[in-house]
Amino acid sequence: MARNRNCLYEEYVWEVPVRVTHWVNMLAIVVLSVTGIYIGSPKTLGLSASDYVMGWVRVIHFTAGYTFTVSVASRIWWAFAGNRHAGWREFVPFLSQEGRRNMWRMFTYYTFLSRKVPHPIGHNALAGATYLLVFLLYLTMIFTGLALYAEHRPGGAMHVLLSPLYWLFSNQGMRLTHHMVMWLLIAFAIHHVYSAWLMDVKERGGVMSSIFGGYKPVKRRE
Repeated sequence: MARNRNCLYEEYVWEVPVRVTHWVNMLAIVVLSVTGIYIGSPKTLGLSASDYVMGWVRVIHFTAGYTFTVSVASRIWWAFAGNRHAGWREFVPFLSQEGRRNMWRMFTYYTFLSRKVPHPIGHNALAGATYLLVFLLYLTMIFTGLALYAEHRPGGAMHVLLSPLYWLFSNQGMRLTHHMVMWLLIAFAIHHVYSAWLMDVKERGGVMSSIFGGYKPVKRRE
């Protein structure tokens, strides 16, 4: 940890796997959203059927989907293998009294009930709990997407493994769920960028820059 002139030191908060999966997820969600909207409401973009426009869009969508699946699985694994800031406990703060207290402090700040800005080193408690919900949405997208893809081969290995989903959803119900979760993730992404920018300004803690370099300036404890 390298100290600076302003009574701060730089702590290595976001390790490489955290930063890589963050940006891979972001890019994958953009690609999946754009191609998914086209697949769900196709337009004639080619001059003839031989242009294979829908085919290429589906290939890009499936490739991004598999990439997203590997990235999410890697991040879940790193929640058990990484440092304390990446650990699974960060996503379940409500299990401890201190975590619930920190969630309330963050909630009162977000809702303008308090002007006191919390200064967590990693995720703030409310954000951590929110990310748990986001990962549940990720898993919903992954499993419904794989189930829809597996329908091209009934009785295949993937189709059999995902058979419980076919009991829970009709084909159109699964497509609707997949589509609605996409919009929920887009809404989250908008809020995520805004809140990260807000806390970077208010905390002056390098939230935005830390997701690139991994380090955050932290006040030295006397």
